[in-house]
Amino acid sequence: MHIQTLILGAGAAGMMAAAHSGPGVVIIDHAKAAGEKIRISGGGRCNFTNIGTTPAQFISQNRHFAKSALKRYTQWDFINLVSDYKIAWHEKTLGQLFCDDTAKDVVAMLRAEMDKAGAQLMLNTSISDIAHDGTHFIATLTRDGTETAVTATNLIVATGGKSIPKMGATGLAYQIAAQFDVDVITPRPGLVPLTFSDDRFKLLAGVATPSNVTTNDTTFSEALLFTHRGLSGPAILQASSYWTEGDAITVNLIPTADLYDKLRSARTTSPKKALTTIMSQHLPARLIDYIKDEFALHGNIADHSDVRLQAICADLASWDLLPSGSEGYRTAEVTLGGVNTDALSSKTMGVKSVPGLYFIGEAVDVTGWLGGYNFQWAWSSGWAAGQAIKAAHK
Repeated sequence: MHIQTLILGAGAAGMMAAAHSGPGVVIIDHAKAAGEKIRISGGGRCNFTNIGTTPAQFISQNRHFAKSALKRYTQWDFINLVSDYKIAWHEKTLGQLFCDDTAKDVVAMLRAEMDKAGAQLMLNTSISDIAHDGTHFIATLTRDGTETAVTATNLIVATGGKSIPKMGATGLAYQIAAQFDVDVITPRPGLVPLTFSDDRFKLLAGVATPSNVTTNDTTFSEALLFTHRGLSGPAILQASSYWTEGDAITVNLIPTADLYDKLRSARTTSPKKALTTIMSQHLPARLIDYIKDEFALHGNIADHSDVRLQAICADLASWDLLPSGSEGYRTAEVTLGGVNTDALSSKTMGVKSVPGLYFIGEAVDVTGWLGGYNFQWAWSSGWAAGQAIKAAHK
């Protein structure tokens, strides 16, 4: 069987590419259904983009690489597509857009776009024996025990990274890159909870509080969640993408409240109340009980001078912690690293040294922040590869 374009991976990026690559497209996936990570994302409602998307929200060794695709297929383009399909959506915090009903609406929309383009979807299908004869890619597809030899002018690798292996994630993209001598930036988990080997926060599991979390000169201001194994919540997930093993993090537990002034006021209005009682009015009571010895939160509020109250607030604003690790790919939402962007055209996503070979989406060393940015990268990079292929074969 000869086809124009073979796409590996029927996820967000792969389906987007299939809808835009022109005729003669076959898209395969080893899963039973297309778009499974879309379906489970955002609590089943898919945080499909962010209205504030700019290249600044993406991590890569080449911070300029994502600019071209993001500029040519923007969040507004995808919002218009969603609106064309009359999918109701709403904005949550920090520009995050979610479906009103279900993430399945986005999957159905992409399937419809693929159908309009004439793309053929093959599920429960694996690939092996990938090679290139100087003109075409040659591979063997296996489906229901039946092998089919296929040749393709173009090969788009949209198999993602290693995150969420229970959804079938593998390192196939990196294996294919290595086969064609394409450099790979060492992958590691991103947007992932951080762990502590001593289970020090086990008693606080379930407690959440606003925070600023800083690591390696990068700060995120969102909720922090204590877990049985360590720390999670949006602020930690964001910071984890900038954290590497051995790094400390600094947690500011009082990011917005003017706690010092409130404590001084309470010293006048409620002098006989315990300091911990007053502080529990502004921070979770379980958290105050947990840190009272570490931060010496003892005695009545009247017992503490201005200098002491200032010192307490300074400690709460700069709580240094040393995670032992992360929860790894099992719970990581994304994979950092991937195919080195130096090997790719930022306009087409094509490998410079291997005409017809493309890497898109999470397989590439471009990783977005939490909040819909990684889906936007999938749409933009998939569109860019598809447009390049369609233009080349007009």
